Amino acid sequence: MKKRADLSKRYVKDIKSADVWSVFKIIADFVKGFDELGELGPSVTIFGSARTDHNDLYYKEAENLSFMLANRGFNIITGGGPGIMEAANKGASQNENVESIGLNIDLPFEQVTNPYATKELNFDYFFSRKVMLVKYSMAYVIFPGGFGTLDELFEALTLVQTRKVTGVKIFVVGVEFYKSLLEFIENQLVANNMIDVEDLHMIRLTDDLQCVVD
Repeated sequence: MKKRADLSKRYVKDIKSADVWSVFKIIADFVKGFDELGELGPSVTIFGSARTDHNDLYYKEAENLSFMLANRGFNIITGGGPGIMEAANKGASQNENVESIGLNIDLPFEQVTNPYATKELNFDYFFSRKVMLVKYSMAYVIFPGGFGTLDELFEALTLVQTRKVTGVKIFVVGVEFYKSLLEFIENQLVANNMIDVEDLHMIRLTDDLQCVVD
C-alpha cells in the first residue's frame, strides 16, 4: 500500500510539474503573437484545407484573392501550412509592400511550413494560434477545408455573434462546396430556434472574388 501511495504522489507531482510548464508555454505563445502582430495594419485572414493540390481551382482562387487584396494594401494571415494556406501566402508574397504571415503549429502530419510567408510564427497550442488568426484581421475568408477549417469558421461566427469581435466580415468562398452546410444552418439551426435568422447575415457565401475585395 505504501508503495502504491508513493507512486500516486509521484504521479501527481509529475502532472503538476507538466501543468506549470504548460502555463509558461501558453504565455510564451500569446506574448510572441502580441509582440509580432500588434503593429500590423489592415489585414485579412484566409482559412482553408492543407490538402488542396496546386492544380485545384480553390488553390488558384486563394492565390488570386490574396494577390488582389495585397494590391489593395491588406496584409494576409494564414495558418502557415500547405494547400490553401500556401496559396494565400503565395499570392500576398508577390507584393513587397504587405506582410504575408504564416502562423504555424507543429503537427505529426500535413502542417509543413510553406515557403511564401514573409513573417512566420510557430505556436505550441491550437487555441493561442487561433486567437492570433482572428485578433488582428478585419475580415475572414473561408475556403473549402476539413475539420480544422470548419472549426475556424464556427469559431469566427461565434465570436461575431457574441460580439467578442466587432466590425469583422466573414466570407465563405465555394458555393457548391458549402451550400449544403448553409442549408443545414438555415433549415435546422434557424428553424429550431438555435440561432436567430439575423445570424445568417454574418455569412456571405460567394464565388465572386471581386465581391470579397470590394
